Amino acid sequence: MNILIDKLPNEFEGLKIDTNFRSFILFELLMQDSSINEEDKLVLSLNLFYKEIPKDIKKAYDGIIWFYTMGKNDKKNSKKRKKEGNKNEKIYSYEYDADLIYSAFLKQYNIDLNEIDYLHWFKFKSLFEGLDDDNRICQIMSYRAIDLSKIKDKEQKKRYKKLKMKYALPDNRTEEEKETDFADALW
Repeated sequence: MNILIDKLPNEFEGLKIDTNFRSFILFELLMQDSSINEEDKLVLSLNLFYKEIPKDIKKAYDGIIWFYTMGKNDKKNSKKRKKEGNKNEKIYSYEYDADLIYSAFLKQYNIDLNEIDYLHWFKFKSLFEGLDDDNRICQIMSYRAIDLSKIKDKEQKKRYKKLKMKYALPDNRTEEEKETDFADALW
């Protein structure tokens, strides 16, 4: 799928899906909510994207994931991500950074995300990833993403550590998830 030359899709293998950016933001928030069990997440996500829940649940869910990843959830890409290690540290939150994302879109693209009725998820993600570094959200994401182990200067490291802590996202993992992550880090 090439956003420059291909018509943006609105279905997956014959299943028509809601492609509005708001549905995918809600989906991401839903998937991050540890208070909801996996079965309920599945049902809620299917209801988000389909007028009627399709008979082929696996295909319907695969469609959601395909759109969410903009068609980049193939095996080759997942192997590459595993090889790169844990670079999937959360550096933004649609919940906690909503005002910053909103203002960045308004400032840079003159798009009022609150007023716009529809924006295809692929367009939204492309615009979000293309935000200029001078937007506040991009500055904050860079503080969250910085690898302190690669900074040699002690004063600079101290400064970035403070910024990283100041702008850190809340840790919404359950105690069990925290313990598992801690144990995994030891091995």
